[in-house]
Amino acid sequence: MAYKFENCADGDADYIIDRLVVYNLSQVPAEQETLFDTLDKKITDENGKIIAGCVARMYCWKVAYIDTLWVDEKYRDKGLGSKLLAEVEKSAKEKGCYLIHLDTFDFQAKEFYEKQGYSLFGTLEDCPKSHCRFYLKKLI
Repeated sequence: MAYKFENCADGDADYIIDRLVVYNLSQVPAEQETLFDTLDKKITDENGKIIAGCVARMYCWKVAYIDTLWVDEKYRDKGLGSKLLAEVEKSAKEKGCYLIHLDTFDFQAKEFYEKQGYSLFGTLEDCPKSHCRFYLKKLI
């Protein structure tokens, strides 16, 4: 049989992800009605400009993943990151979540997350070169 390797077109990535989700759920049934539930939060200033935000989702088994947490440089060291993270955790817990995980680089916020109760469970060295990527989790 001849196989052909191609770049994915629009919609192909969603199809591939959907197939993996179907397989995963055949192995471990979902524990929530909606397979992926958004936990995104933002903080705005008095003009409605976003000054901080967190992109996160709860998936299949009442586990949350924080993809991105960002605070505008002008607003750092004011506790906004901690408050934002607490809001995401609160929403996750209200939806029945028991575990949150994330990753961060050595030039980002590992110590910040550890101060918020997250613990290191993995390190990927040389990602990017001469740096580390850290994987952290927290039971809530």
